[in-house]
Amino acid sequence: MTGMPLLTVDHLSVRFRAGGVLSRARPVRAVEDVSFTMAPGEIVGLVGESGSGKTTIGNAVLRLQDATSGRIVFDGQDITHAPERVLKPFRKRVQPIFQDPYGSLDPRMTVAAILAEPLTIHRIGSRAARQERVAELLGLVGLPVDALGRYPHQFSGGQRQRIGIARALALNPDLLVADEAVSALDVSLQAQIVNLLRDLQMRLRLAILFIAHDLAVVEYLSDRVIVLYLGRVMEIASAHALYRRPRHPYTEALLSAVLEPTIAGPARRRIVLEGDPPSPADPPSGCVFRTRCRYAVAECAGAVPPLRDVGSGHQTACLRDDIL
Repeated sequence: MTGMPLLTVDHLSVRFRAGGVLSRARPVRAVEDVSFTMAPGEIVGLVGESGSGKTTIGNAVLRLQDATSGRIVFDGQDITHAPERVLKPFRKRVQPIFQDPYGSLDPRMTVAAILAEPLTIHRIGSRAARQERVAELLGLVGLPVDALGRYPHQFSGGQRQRIGIARALALNPDLLVADEAVSALDVSLQAQIVNLLRDLQMRLRLAILFIAHDLAVVEYLSDRVIVLYLGRVMEIASAHALYRRPRHPYTEALLSAVLEPTIAGPARRRIVLEGDPPSPADPPSGCVFRTRCRYAVAECAGAVPPLRDVGSGHQTACLRDDIL
């Protein structure tokens, strides 16, 4: 990446308090010491099992979740603990796309009202200009103008997600945070929405933080991929490099679960991870993946492995050089 990054996440940690009234509250380490950058116009995939911290990172970037420590810098401005007067212009430039295309739309509002709402809140344009922008947004996402007077329940799931994407585009953002934006759709609709996002990214030069568990979709859409496990980054690489030669045992196991051939080539031998992920309230010492890693040695329990470069910007958090 050359030039100033659009987004910098620097040693981000997010912890929650867990425990009932009669039990001692323990910190849940949802995200621990996560760092990455995004360039303008770049699509970065964020992958990992449920509970890996993907959504928490997305919410922290959107400033819907406070960071416990670390920094989030957007376009050179530290917004980690910025007040609302700073966040209002920031929110124009960073917009979410939600997982549930029905639950994220107000069923009492028409499509015209839904798409005009961000423009009204930020006092952008006259009423006539807003109406023109709303019609333009429908065209961007492939919906007819006659959709404006209809309500969300009158659309299919894929069409509702297009409405959600149009709403996210209303303010001409620089960054979209798409949290499982296609997981609620069937396979054919997923392909349509993913192709739409790719087309919009190229036409509008959008950056997209794409949070997903579907590795094939992430491979197709992303420029770079960040692999998370129990709140920590295991590997960062270009999609091309990561899918062809994963350098972390966890990434290797994740990719082996994609049984069908992918863009990267033929299916891999399936690697079955034993047991469940540990609790984020009581993570293992050292490498958090070591309790399920088939390559683990005694040294893996001693220290948290730092992300290290293994060439061409490919980073891995594994102490062992002799396995992959």
